[in-house]
Amino acid sequence: MGISEEVIRESQERLYPSITNPNWLVLRRRREIFKHWLHDLRISPVRVLDVGGRLQPYRKLLADDVCYIAVDIRTTPLVDVVGRGEQLPFASGSFDLVLCTQVLQYVTEPSLVLSEINRVLKPEGALILSVPAAHVRDSEEECWRFLPAGLRKLLSSFTLIQVVPEGNTIIGFFRTVNVCFDIFARYAAAKLILRYTIVPLLNLAGLGLEHLARSENDQFAVNYSVMARKPQGGG
Repeated sequence: MGISEEVIRESQERLYPSITNPNWLVLRRRREIFKHWLHDLRISPVRVLDVGGRLQPYRKLLADDVCYIAVDIRTTPLVDVVGRGEQLPFASGSFDLVLCTQVLQYVTEPSLVLSEINRVLKPEGALILSVPAAHVRDSEEECWRFLPAGLRKLLSSFTLIQVVPEGNTIIGFFRTVNVCFDIFARYAAAKLILRYTIVPLLNLAGLGLEHLARSENDQFAVNYSVMARKPQGGG
């Protein structure tokens, strides 16, 4: 089955968002964080699992020859295995790297997903994930938002945990305003007008003010990237 144009377009927009995207400020920062972490892994991952990998935007940040397996409860032409993160259908110690981006907010027990990820990782294998801290509800299935202390608690079976905000408070403010404008525009024509007028201006204003202020305040960070390693002796 060929990969649909819609899937390709949505995946590309996650990795390289256009300036008209209300989430541009956060998505571009996530890409930078992920690229930095993948470069610093020291070893090139051979087997990679993408939990919730129906789009796989960050696959392009990895080498072309990796064994990349995607599991999701929904099917797209990119999904290899239909399954749940709480019951991953893989043997223990199967993967060097697990990606899990914007998934945990939809599962009722995130700790079970993280426990399964820990199980299928090889010793010293890495987990890279992203989670929302503040965002509008976009689905009735959403259950959670996450903060650094809670993430470290959920990841207590891992080591070398890094929790990095995807932008400071300034970025969080401008991204939130953009998303709210997108909600208030009830009709497709209004959304289109906003995305080619107000949204790019707010994106550029947020980026400019962040550079001018050079503030490290992240009290209103709206999203976090996380990397953690499985201990050498297992976890």
